[in-house]
Amino acid sequence: MKVREHWGSRLGFVLAAVGSAVGLGNIWKFPFITGMYGGAAFVLFYLISILLIGLPVMLIEFSIGRKTQLNPVGAFQKLAPSSPYFLIGAMGVLCGFIILSYYSVVAGWTLTYMYKAVAFGFKDFSSPEIAGEAFTAYSSSPIWPVLSHAVFMFLCIFVVSKGVKVGIERWNRILMPTLFVIILLLIVRGLTLEGADAGLKFLFVPDFSKLTANAMLVAMGHAFFTLSLGMGAMLTYGSYLSEKEDLVKSSLWIIVADTGVALLAGIAIFTAVFAMGFEPAGGPGLVFHVLPAIFSMMPGGNIMGFLFFALLSIAALTSGMSLLEVVTAYFIDQKGWSRRKASIAFGFLIFLVGVPSALSFGALKEIIIFKMNLFDFFDYLSFKYMLPLGGFFMVLFTIFRWKPKSLLEELKRGGPGLKISVGLATVLLLISAVFVGVTFVAGVLGVG
Repeated sequence: MKVREHWGSRLGFVLAAVGSAVGLGNIWKFPFITGMYGGAAFVLFYLISILLIGLPVMLIEFSIGRKTQLNPVGAFQKLAPSSPYFLIGAMGVLCGFIILSYYSVVAGWTLTYMYKAVAFGFKDFSSPEIAGEAFTAYSSSPIWPVLSHAVFMFLCIFVVSKGVKVGIERWNRILMPTLFVIILLLIVRGLTLEGADAGLKFLFVPDFSKLTANAMLVAMGHAFFTLSLGMGAMLTYGSYLSEKEDLVKSSLWIIVADTGVALLAGIAIFTAVFAMGFEPAGGPGLVFHVLPAIFSMMPGGNIMGFLFFALLSIAALTSGMSLLEVVTAYFIDQKGWSRRKASIAFGFLIFLVGVPSALSFGALKEIIIFKMNLFDFFDYLSFKYMLPLGGFFMVLFTIFRWKPKSLLEELKRGGPGLKISVGLATVLLLISAVFVGVTFVAGVLGVG
């Protein structure tokens, strides 16, 4: 029997888990949905959603992973043998596979724009419209999006194939501090721009008249997505933990770091957006349309542009590693594959599945499913259905099969000072289940 790998240290685990949570959702999606849904009031409800939805599900995933020392499928088979609960884990593995297939495409865009900032600069992007036309030309190319997607998947395979300690942990120890340094440099530059205070006001002074029911649902959905929950990533990372780890304390650190990066990214982006006189509600085009135009007008914009897209690329890579690890761990545990074979084989398969998404803005744009191109369809399927469903069933499993008492026992193994009754834990889990259920129903109904 193979000896299971473990994290080399608590810091290594926390940095890896933060790396999984901190991704494009923090630095790309969070700022643009904050801009679309009114700023500070949206941020406040998002923080509440993180505590009500994110923390309970994260604790469940870490606890199940550490308790079983297995991948998502094997974990549920061990806790509930001869039952269909293993399908929760199977959906997590499939979800991680699907998400990485199109997530890698976006990550490839960030790598390309990091190169563009150095090689050509953004001097020709004098307006968001011109920058948007350039991005459309690039994303509809039959070659470049596929090539950049391939480069990103190669990086993920390279790291994951090295293992938990030598690969994932070691690279997160390098990449996560680098990410924080870059984001602080961008904040300093943003704050030195005239008119930056308007961006800070937009982000931190709430106007509750702008907090609509739709905005609340978006905040709840993003709180779930941003922490890498429901896709088996945190459960898999938890399976490499020792019983000495304080799961509650570590989870709180991860949530604080993840939310902190999102807010810091908001400061870096909105100080520049307001200072240069642009519209904060730029939607998904904020990063590839509006920001390149801002960098073209800003003194030192080439350097800032390179740093920003390097920041995006690092965030994408640390999340991409965890998504590939979910699939890799399944084939190591359940099928007895070597790590190298599993990571290369399924990294390549994920690349192939992602090619249609990479081409869905050009050569395959005529392929429409439910009024969506292939990229948007995979995003919709995973974000609106698979993630909330996975989290919902995981909470129900904990309440009715594994039991809150077992969860608390596992949490107290590394944190004996935890004082919470089984009754209160059950109530909190039920509240979390309701919120996750509402998020799922809203997605099905097309709200939020």
